Amino acid sequence: MTSPSTLTFQFELTVDEHHAPATPVPIATPALEARGISKRYGDRDALMQVDLVVQPGRLHGLLGPNGAGKTTLMRVLLGLIRGDAGTVRLLGSSLDSTDGPIPDGVAGFVETPAFYPYLSARRNLTMLARLDGTSRSAIPHAVTGALEQVGLTAKADVAVGGYSAGMRQRLGLAAALIRSPRLLFLDEPTSSLDPAAARDVRAIARRLADEGAAVVLSSHDMSEVEELCSVLTVLNHGRVVFSGSVEELRTLAPASIHAVMHTSDDRAALTVAAGRRGVHAQLAADAEEGGLEVSADVEALDAYVIALGCNGVAIRVLVERSEIGRKPFGEHRKDLRARINRCRVVGRMLIHRRVPSDKRVHIGNGDQNRDIA
Repeated sequence: MTSPSTLTFQFELTVDEHHAPATPVPIATPALEARGISKRYGDRDALMQVDLVVQPGRLHGLLGPNGAGKTTLMRVLLGLIRGDAGTVRLLGSSLDSTDGPIPDGVAGFVETPAFYPYLSARRNLTMLARLDGTSRSAIPHAVTGALEQVGLTAKADVAVGGYSAGMRQRLGLAAALIRSPRLLFLDEPTSSLDPAAARDVRAIARRLADEGAAVVLSSHDMSEVEELCSVLTVLNHGRVVFSGSVEELRTLAPASIHAVMHTSDDRAALTVAAGRRGVHAQLAADAEEGGLEVSADVEALDAYVIALGCNGVAIRVLVERSEIGRKPFGEHRKDLRARINRCRVVGRMLIHRRVPSDKRVHIGNGDQNRDIA
C-alpha cells in the first residue's frame, strides 16, 4: 500500500504538470525608462525620438561623439531641462520637470560639477546633504564616507576654489554618492582625471552596479565604455543609431584596436597618424611613460604601421589598452600579431624608399628637421 506521503507527492506532481498554470517569471521594473525623447533648439534638433531603458544592476554606456546629444539627454532625464516630447520614468516614478524634485535614490552630475569656491569640500557636501533632507546625525558619516571613496580625504577642508578640474570632478561624484543612489548618471566622469583617479571612478561605478544600482555613463571613448559596460546606446546627431550589448555591436562593426604604441619618435608618429583615415592617435595621458594612444580597425592599423616604417619611425612596443594593465596583443589576437610583424618587415624594407616630395610632411624636431610621408 502506498504511504500517504507518497500519494500527496504524486497528486501534486500531476496537478502541476497538467492543471496548474506556469508561474510567471517576475520582470524587474526598469530603473530608467525614457520613450520618444525629443528636444529642439531653434532650428536644430538636439534629440529626435530617443528611447533609453536601463535595468537595475547594469552599467549602461551612452556613447557618441562630442555634440551627439549625450549631455542634452542627461539633462532631460534629470529634469534639468524640459524635453519637447516624450516620457521619462525614474525608479518607477513618472518625471514631470515642472513639478517637484526628482525621486529619492536618483543622483548624478552633468558636465562640470559646480560648487561654492570659497567653501571647503566638506562644507559643500554638508550643505548639499542638509538641502537633500539627510538627518543631521547622519551627515558627518555620509560626507566623510563619500570623500573617502573618491580619494579627497586629505583635501576635504581645502577651499574648492583651489581644486583642479579633476578634483572637482571627483567632488561631483562624492556629491552624488551622498544620496546612496539606486540610479546614477555620470556625464564623462573620467574627463580631466589622471589614470589612477580614473581607475578609482570606474571601480566605484562597478561596485554600485554590483550592489544593484543602475549606472548610466556617457563617454565619447569606446574603449572606456567597452571596459565598463555590458549594454550601450550609441547616439549620433541626436538619434539612436544602436542600442544593445557590446557583443552585438562588435558583430556589426569592424574589429577595432585600442592600443598604446611606443616608437622611436612619438611626435613624428603622431603626425603620420594625422594624415591617415581611420586612425585616431594622441599622446598618451601618462606623460612619464610616453607613447601614443592609438585607435583603429585592423586594416587601418596595418597600413599605419607600414607608413611609420616608410617614414623611418620604428615601433618598439605595441600593447593593447586594458583596464587591468597592458596585455600583449598575442594574448587576444595571435593572428593580428603575425600581421603586424609582417607589416613591420615591409616597413623596414621601405624605410629607405624614396618618398616623392609632394607626399612629404615637413616636421621640426628640435634642432633637426625631417621630411616624412
